[in-house]
Amino acid sequence: MIARKIDIRSVIAVVHDFLAVAIAWWLAYLLLFDFEIPASSVSSLNNILPWVMFVQAGICLWLGLYRGVWRYASLPDLKRILLAVSLGGIIAFAIIRLLELSDDIPPSIILLASILLLLIMGGSRLLYRAWKERRLYSLKNYEGKLVLVLGAGRTTISLVKDLERSRDWHVAGLLDDDPRKVGTRLHGVRVLGPIKDLPFWAHKLNVAHVIIAMPLVSHRIHRQALALCTEIGVKAMTVPSYIDLISGKTTVSQIRSIELDDLLGRAPVVLDNIGLHDLLSERTILITGAGGSIGSELCRQIITFKPDRLVLLELNEFALYSIEEEFRSTFPDINLSFVIGDVKDAARLKQLFSQFRPTIVFHAAAYKHVPLMENENAWQALLNNVMGTYVLAKTATDFAVDEFVLISTDKAVNPVNIMGASKRLAEMVCQAMQTPNANTETSNNTGKKKKTCFVMVRFGNVLGSAGSVIPKFREQIGKGGPITITHPEMTRYFMSIPEAAQLVLQAGSMGGVEGGGEIFVLDMGDPVRIIDLASDLIRLSGLTEDDIKITYTGLRSGEKLHEELLAANENTLPTPHAKLRIAQARQVDREWLAALVDWFEEQTVLSDEEVRQQLKKWVPEYSKMNIKEKEMH
Repeated sequence: MIARKIDIRSVIAVVHDFLAVAIAWWLAYLLLFDFEIPASSVSSLNNILPWVMFVQAGICLWLGLYRGVWRYASLPDLKRILLAVSLGGIIAFAIIRLLELSDDIPPSIILLASILLLLIMGGSRLLYRAWKERRLYSLKNYEGKLVLVLGAGRTTISLVKDLERSRDWHVAGLLDDDPRKVGTRLHGVRVLGPIKDLPFWAHKLNVAHVIIAMPLVSHRIHRQALALCTEIGVKAMTVPSYIDLISGKTTVSQIRSIELDDLLGRAPVVLDNIGLHDLLSERTILITGAGGSIGSELCRQIITFKPDRLVLLELNEFALYSIEEEFRSTFPDINLSFVIGDVKDAARLKQLFSQFRPTIVFHAAAYKHVPLMENENAWQALLNNVMGTYVLAKTATDFAVDEFVLISTDKAVNPVNIMGASKRLAEMVCQAMQTPNANTETSNNTGKKKKTCFVMVRFGNVLGSAGSVIPKFREQIGKGGPITITHPEMTRYFMSIPEAAQLVLQAGSMGGVEGGGEIFVLDMGDPVRIIDLASDLIRLSGLTEDDIKITYTGLRSGEKLHEELLAANENTLPTPHAKLRIAQARQVDREWLAALVDWFEEQTVLSDEEVRQQLKKWVPEYSKMNIKEKEMH
């Protein structure tokens, strides 16, 4: 039998309370008899005191008074002490009467001794906490970094309390725009003035760090605060988002650097967790492109719903290895399969579907880099994005998959580049697969006919995804600039990777509301100017546009000045979710799909220009124009 390690602090606490009982009873007798205790009463006290001490100690142990740490003594601890003292006094009095240990003990002595014991036990704990925190406070004055906190709400109260115990930070003051709070104190820290006075107080207090503790304010205020910090040369940080705080994922003390997500001003996504639980829990789910930005985030989100198995399909060996390293250690209790494969390889897909029998497929694999696909790689973009989708979709229907979700893009709307046109063709393939007699009805194990539901989700850029402008801008800033932008008026729709993944899952749970084949359009908010994005990144790096220049290179081939989420002839229908709508796009049928597949099978390799000419036939909304000329007109 292994002996339990003795906690010296608990032993000291037990001894302290044991002695406190004796002191409290002696003081009670002294006060009762005006500090002249009769000899008979001294004898009586000596007779009953050992019983009282052991009874009181036993009750304190039973109530768990020694499981806590005095440094963190709080109101719940005082409540337990009150209960222990009260029970101890009552039980001790009953034992004294029952065993006839003393005939002349007055009942008032029990009450007086209990009050004194409560004061000694509770007071010593609070004094110790005050001394300990004062000691830590003095250490922080020398070791911790001085910081000003913007905001004086509930989040700041929790933040100040947490940072009181940190050796890394010392809160020098608070700034808040509410005039009623100026001059007040939160946990001993004074509200110095409004946020606009940050330059004055940062200089006066010699502060080099600022924490923005306002998770509910608008992105405009975050931008203004960040600009103010950059202007005076202090490092700006923030607390976790409100949605992370209320979900319990993190605490306010886990301060971090401000990211672009904080400046987008996008409201948290409210998910239909019941619907997602029904869709994902205890199911076998296959994700293509699982090593990419969206694919990997989909995996992270899906795992929280406890699927029976997650099959991660990826063509890139290193990407698959990286995601395996992360998931094996983070999610050891989930059945995970990491498989190499190409969505154009029908034999490999048949093998995987036979082995794992997935019930849901999320198709995120695609070539997405616009300029790269525009020149030298147009035919490969078409093969991968269109035929890859067809081969995967046909395999899914052959194996009676319940739902097939295609990740599309806003570049599929009125496409002017190869990538966008190929993704619009992929949408049309899924639309055709959904039509009657389009090979979407297959027999399941019960012998009944079962139809695969196809869902397409169309959205814009995601911050920090592979191939996006954000990593490129960061690299250019790291080299000292300049940041290159193609056009000063260029705008794009942006959302964070987690938000995009959440809305893809939400759309998947709504698939079939219109009979299948729906194209869900995500609410991307307002378009963001790329130049504003670059300016934000410069400020987040603690620099100014005097340090990092911005230059313009001109629009590249196949590049739009402004992206669209809907074509001119498309309307939308509402859904139960505020951030999702259904696009009423032009439909295609099974004859169109058969002709498309036959055309692909007849080809060998096409040049970029041949691809563009053929795309005009298959995607009528596709137009290859000189964008600069278009903007001039």
